[in-house]
Amino acid sequence: MDKVRPAVFLDKDGTLVKDVPYNVDPDRIRLTPGADEALAELHRAGFLLVVVSNQSGVARGLFPEAALAGVWKRLSDLLAPVPLAGWYHCPHGPADGCDCRKPKPGMLTRAAAELGIDLGRSWMVGDILNDVEAGLRAGCRAVLIDNGNETEWVRGPEREPHFRVRTLPEAARVIRTSA
Repeated sequence: MDKVRPAVFLDKDGTLVKDVPYNVDPDRIRLTPGADEALAELHRAGFLLVVVSNQSGVARGLFPEAALAGVWKRLSDLLAPVPLAGWYHCPHGPADGCDCRKPKPGMLTRAAAELGIDLGRSWMVGDILNDVEAGLRAGCRAVLIDNGNETEWVRGPEREPHFRVRTLPEAARVIRTSA
């Protein structure tokens, strides 16, 4: 498939939705303030919107992988009529050595191959430096939503975002004006 469209890859917990650890209850999912308007703005600007989320609760036995279907449906419903082009998740734990768990870029590169995404014109938005690193390793630009969720601050050349903002609406404005 030709790589023709730019995308914005979005971390789920703490970026797109309020962070409730290991939550797969659709009724408890709440968008972060302004997320619906921010994604509508990005969609109107021509970006595909793709959620990429580590879900180690599966590997830890906290919930079955099938439970994530309800999360995806809830997010799609909350964001309608703005379409999410894809939902990618890593069900592995931190020590599993997979290629899909952020900070590795596997979810982003898989989405690019499946959805025809031009990674060089795309962005990764997340609330921790592992999100930033995944985006940069995939060849995207990265925005860190500095909302207090990053607690380790392990620095490195692949962990420096292009922009640092406080909210998803701010990230959308930065992306639109820098694209």
